[in-house]
Amino acid sequence: MTKSKSSQTLISIEEVKEGIIILKDGSMRMLLMASSINFALKSEDEQKGVLYQFQNFLNSLDFSTQIYIQSRRLDIKPYLALLQTLFKKDMPELMQIQIREYIEFVRSFTENTNIMSKTFFLVIPYHPGFSSQKIAGGFFSKKSSASQKEEASFEYFEECRSQLEQRANVVRQGLSRAGIRTTPLGTEEIIELFYKIFNPANANREIN
Repeated sequence: MTKSKSSQTLISIEEVKEGIIILKDGSMRMLLMASSINFALKSEDEQKGVLYQFQNFLNSLDFSTQIYIQSRRLDIKPYLALLQTLFKKDMPELMQIQIREYIEFVRSFTENTNIMSKTFFLVIPYHPGFSSQKIAGGFFSKKSSASQKEEASFEYFEECRSQLEQRANVVRQGLSRAGIRTTPLGTEEIIELFYKIFNPANANREIN
């Protein structure tokens, strides 16, 4: 009988450190969250300009970059609760009627239609020639002290992070010309993102 593997063995992430994802093969990733633009509302000339700048951005890359789009059903309950709170406050009768009708419209519309929220991410990779574990445990294992190994591992990580940040700056500058804003995710944000990916049933819950 084949033993089932735990979910952790199927995840290629070794750790998340200072906003950098370190995979089990020694490669690293940085995540950027990107804003969206309403392409359909732009004029024809504006659309051409966005496409031209995005094309230039893609042509300027000399490393691979993955675009990840996360789609989730929008939880409208907090918004309805806010409207209910406003409805309970003292206000003119006409305003109360309008808010009540609006609440019923939103509730009815969302019950019959899946309202989806989309979040856009860019995954920036870096594949070093060898891992920090090899530096700390291989080349320095016999002749170096624990502090020297730790220092070598730290310097190696900082060097890799510098390479990733340079790539991230290229991506951010290229997308900014197309009107797209980006921001790097921190360690807690990355952990929360992956938690929700692997636990879709708990996607709307806060992580303590």
